[in-house]
Amino acid sequence: MLFRSALNNFSLPVSLLQMALRRNKAEQKITYGRASLIKVYINRAIRTNRLKNMKELSMSLDKTREDIGYLLGRLFAVLEKIQGEANSNLNATIGDRYFGSAGSTPIAVFGTLIRLSKHHLGKLHIGRRTNLEKLQQEIVAKIDGFPSHLNINQQGLFAIGYYHQKQDFFTKHDSNAEE
Repeated sequence: MLFRSALNNFSLPVSLLQMALRRNKAEQKITYGRASLIKVYINRAIRTNRLKNMKELSMSLDKTREDIGYLLGRLFAVLEKIQGEANSNLNATIGDRYFGSAGSTPIAVFGTLIRLSKHHLGKLHIGRRTNLEKLQQEIVAKIDGFPSHLNINQQGLFAIGYYHQKQDFFTKHDSNAEE
């Protein structure tokens, strides 16, 4: 099916997306390969009109994108970053504990995670706290409400939003180190 989809420019099988998302949840992380696979699936579904009223995913963080799954993925990455900077020696991060449920049933976890972030932000230096708080507020301002469930396509967007935001943190860290 995958080979035929590639040759004939058909949509990729939804089972491919399901497998990638299951592996993300099982490992509580997203690898480059799975992020690429999810992105290809979503972009192909957009091009073949299976997903309507969406623009294709870019190669890197898209701060203008307003899909709920993408925004929640970005927010989760920011909350994880806040926790990581506030407590560098944790045994289990929010990513380890909440990644699967945040990507499928956001209403169940994001209230708790945002409350915890206030505590973590209090531990940071004022400049860093301001930057991370501003980023968190920019994302939350675009979210009308936390949905009870994300459909499979939105779960894919969650994974890509999370991956893009994490890569953006890494890229900014490298460019600051070089300066």
